[in-house]
Amino acid sequence: QVQLVESGGGLVQAGGSLRLSCAASGRTIGSYTMGWFRQAPGKEREFVSAINFSSANTQYTDSVKDRFTISRDNAKNTVYLQMNSLKPEDTAVYYCAARTSYWIVTTKNGYGYWGQGTQVTVSS
Repeated sequence: QVQLVESGGGLVQAGGSLRLSCAASGRTIGSYTMGWFRQAPGKEREFVSAINFSSANTQYTDSVKDRFTISRDNAKNTVYLQMNSLKPEDTAVYYCAARTSYWIVTTKNGYGYWGQGTQVTVSS
């Protein structure tokens, strides 16, 4: 089993930055694809970004491209999401997820392990 714990969320003004971290325990995630999803109030959980085991491949949803950067440190068993130029529409609970496959997918059903989430609130 893999346990995931997110941190780094908070309240920030529009245009600001936050860096989310996802610390894994229980197993090393070196061979896992890792993803970030978010869920705003009253909306479905949506894909934000993902990174494959070697960091060679990353994927982003269109609305965060050129603003968000996903990365991972397998030695620390941790994944990061650097969020710049934040907008009010980025407000959501952000979830880290792990997939026991080398391939990136953007559907939440493709991920078997989830963290509890961290709140990100962007004020206008």
